Amino acid sequence: MRCRSVTRRARGLGRAGARCRSHRDPGQHVSNAKALPVYVGLAKGLFAKNGLAVELESTTSSQSQRDGLAAGRFQIAHAALDNAVAMIEVAKHDVVIVSGGDSGMNEFFVQAGIASFVDLKGKTIVVDAPDTAYALQAKKLLLQNGLREGSDYAVKQVGAVSFRYKAMIEDKTNAAGILNLPFTVEAAERGLKSLGGLVDLLGPYQAAGAFVMRGWARDNGEALERYLAAYVESLRWIRDRSNRTEAVDILVEKLKLDRKIAERTYDLLVVPTTGFTPDAKFDVEGFKNMLALRAEIERKAGTEAARRSAMWTSITTTPR
Repeated sequence: MRCRSVTRRARGLGRAGARCRSHRDPGQHVSNAKALPVYVGLAKGLFAKNGLAVELESTTSSQSQRDGLAAGRFQIAHAALDNAVAMIEVAKHDVVIVSGGDSGMNEFFVQAGIASFVDLKGKTIVVDAPDTAYALQAKKLLLQNGLREGSDYAVKQVGAVSFRYKAMIEDKTNAAGILNLPFTVEAAERGLKSLGGLVDLLGPYQAAGAFVMRGWARDNGEALERYLAAYVESLRWIRDRSNRTEAVDILVEKLKLDRKIAERTYDLLVVPTTGFTPDAKFDVEGFKNMLALRAEIERKAGTEAARRSAMWTSITTTPR
């Protein structure tokens, strides 16, 4: 998920009617449920209240998102923060993390006939970028179960979670992949099986958050602070269960979900340990674990780990 055109001039966003259907087309690329705070901020006028015009776009892969941020095609990226670390360590871009978001909402899904991780020997695992974030979590899990990439299983790069879900639904030879909301709920409905949540399997993990180019943050600090204030206010609105019906309406409309799927998705989103982190708080322990995982599984020869203190900045996120 990426945001662009963050300016002082507010602009409204209309809402169209939604249609419900039993199953969304798995070939349709949409944002995952982590985009809900931005959808809410737009629908409820929270960004406009803070003097901002925000446009939301979805990228098809983490690589295209990293490339777009570096090129200045948009200003704020919401994604797994391992992508920010990869931009710093590998691509040598001056990126700064400005918020947390969640611990991933991730589950390791497999085809119905697979009973355990060891059954994945000789199988194919679908991932986004093979060298960042959730692909590294998948490789770590399989390594813990005695399976090594290449010799014991194959990795297939298919893109963002909507494409991983599509690949597993449409081709049973795609044996496993990490999915998150709402696709975890949909996958279970379609007969795929979860082998567990990633936090339960691997421990705390700082997954999604917001990151920007440091130069842009330096030049637009006030706008960034107002954006984060509106984002936190959106999160608080979502986590207020009196807003459940309206939040579910937004999920149905924006993600083209069946209402029962949207209701289950909302109920999981507001669980603090596995859904949205309250106030997008940055999880230092989870971030250290994420860096350790990257160092173990993917650290490139000749690259130096970036200093943790250089990767994030302190931004006031208290709604006004």
